[in-house]
Amino acid sequence: MTGSEHATHGGTYGTALVLPPLFTGVAAAGPGAVFAQACALAGPETAGTLVHADDGRDLAFAVVLVPAEPLRTARRAFLVCMGALADAIGSLAPPEKAIRFGWPDVVRFNGAILGGGRLAWPRDCAEDAVPDWLVFGATLIVSKRHAGDPGLTPDSTSIEEEGFPVEDRGSFMKCSAQFLMRAFAIWGEDGFPPLADAYLSRLSGDAAPCAITETGDCITGARTLLLRPALEAVAWCDPETGSPRL
Repeated sequence: MTGSEHATHGGTYGTALVLPPLFTGVAAAGPGAVFAQACALAGPETAGTLVHADDGRDLAFAVVLVPAEPLRTARRAFLVCMGALADAIGSLAPPEKAIRFGWPDVVRFNGAILGGGRLAWPRDCAEDAVPDWLVFGATLIVSKRHAGDPGLTPDSTSIEEEGFPVEDRGSFMKCSAQFLMRAFAIWGEDGFPPLADAYLSRLSGDAAPCAITETGDCITGARTLLLRPALEAVAWCDPETGSPRL
C-alpha cells in the first residue's frame, strides 16, 4: 500500500494529497460523507485507507484500521488516535495555546471546541472477538463565518479564528497520518501505557483522571467513565449536519 490518491473530487488542496507509505487517500464528496464512506470501504484489505474532505467550513478525515486484539480492548485505539490528532494539531498550531480533550472525543483548543473524533466497529462483532476493522474519524472546524458573529457561538472556535496556516490544509492530513503511524509504532514497541498517559495529560474535567483500563475506560478516582457508551453518543457532532456543534 502506498501514499496515493484514488479520487480527485471533494476538498481541494492545490496539489494532489500526498500521504506517507501504508496510507491510501480517497477524496469524499464533503466532510459530512467522510466517516460513512470510510465505514463502507472498511475491511482487512483496505487497512490504511484515509478518506478525506474539506469544504472550507469543516475538515474531516477517517482512516481504516485493522486491529489484532479483541474488540473490548481494541477500542483503546480510539484514545491512541486522539493523541495523534492532538499532536498533529499542535505541530501546526500557534504556540502556547492548550489542546485538551473532553471525555472522550471532544477536541478543545484555547478553551473552546475545535472538533472531535469518533470510532466505528462492526456491529455484529462480539466483545471477545477480533473485529475485521475499526474506523477512526475526526472533524475540525475550519471557519465559522457561516454562523455569523463569533460572539453568538462562544463555546467553539475554528482553524481560521485561531490563526492556523490555512493555505494548504492538505499538509494537516499528511501530518495526521504521520502521527498516527508514530503512535501505533509506540503501541507496538512500548505498549499502551505511554499512550494512555499522553491522552490523560490532555483530558480536562472536574475530576483528575488517574488511569485508563484495558477496555479504554477512564478511572477518575470518584467514578469510572465508560468508553463504549461515550463513543456511541458522539456528543460533539450535530446529527442533522454531521458537523461539530457550534
